[in-house]
Amino acid sequence: MSEELINDVKDAISKVNDPHMGVSIVEMGLVQNIEINDGKAKVTIKPTNPGCMSVTRMATDAKREVESVDGVDKAEIVVEGHVMADSINEMINK
Repeated sequence: MSEELINDVKDAISKVNDPHMGVSIVEMGLVQNIEINDGKAKVTIKPTNPGCMSVTRMATDAKREVESVDGVDKAEIVVEGHVMADSINEMINK
């Protein structure tokens, strides 16, 4: 796993803002983990509110940005700590 590729993914995700705060999800500390193996990136996002209405949008935007990074073939976004995390994860990663 290349540290440079992880940094590229982090930079890409930094373009995704919380729509209510107008602040990057990276800057807000919502991105908990980034793993990359064989061109597959797995990014874990934990919203500050377990009922956050915008987490699906943020996860979808994050997936798009991660998959735009050279060296990443596929992105999996895992939402944790949300009341609908299982449903959101299934929808985002289908």
